[in-house]
Amino acid sequence: MSSLREQMIQQMQLRGYSQQTIASYLNSIQTLSKHYNQSPDELTWDQIRLFIQRELIEKQISQSYINQLISALKILFVQILHREWDPIAIPRARLQKKLPVVLSTVEVERLLHALSNLKHRTLLYVAYSSGLRLGELRALKLSDIDSSRMQIRVVQGKGNKDRYTILSQKALEQLRFYYKYFRPSVWLFETSKGVAMSERTIQQVFKNALGKSGITKKVSIHSLRHSFATHLMEQGVSLAIIQQLLGHKSLRTTSIYLHVQQYALNKVKSPLDFLAV
Repeated sequence: MSSLREQMIQQMQLRGYSQQTIASYLNSIQTLSKHYNQSPDELTWDQIRLFIQRELIEKQISQSYINQLISALKILFVQILHREWDPIAIPRARLQKKLPVVLSTVEVERLLHALSNLKHRTLLYVAYSSGLRLGELRALKLSDIDSSRMQIRVVQGKGNKDRYTILSQKALEQLRFYYKYFRPSVWLFETSKGVAMSERTIQQVFKNALGKSGITKKVSIHSLRHSFATHLMEQGVSLAIIQQLLGHKSLRTTSIYLHVQQYALNKVKSPLDFLAV
């Protein structure tokens, strides 16, 4: 698969795919190829369909993973092998629409207070206050913090697009305190070796904070991004602004937070109360 692999990498790089997406696509095809012990270009539609059915039914693999495999196969078969794709033989899985799990503002406070480690606490401050993805948080550099405009520049976010998000005043104060003690040189959150903190380490930081906080919800560090968006919406920030801050391509993606926002019932007034009757 080596030559096919190189061609796939080149094709995806030309399309502007992120390194994470390229790695995921290659891994999914490699799993399929190993299952049959055959080169992927030798596989039949029936073999691919049977593999997908097995993954869905026996292993209960997520439908999004199956669609990822199908997208990778389409690049291989159509763009590289120049074969005609059969959407009937290999249909995409219908994704279940699941609402994101979010933390309340009280729970976020508990989470941030749970850590005594200055670097780890600052990391979570920035993650929540700016609504960053895990990869974006890891890739932050000192030069991305614009305190004069109170913004954070997100370089090459999802879809390889740069954007700006907000810099919280409290997060800035925390960052200044953190910088005074750690003096990072390039990366905002770097190790003692001067390299960016790994995504796995960041995930472990969140997991440790979650355990110490006593919060029992099934959440990940990405839930801080969901919570950021939901809490902004509950404050009355427009959907379009939240879309811009999150870096969503489609407003439809952002609109999912309409379903998870919560309003205090005692603050909601009947329209009758505004009438002169």
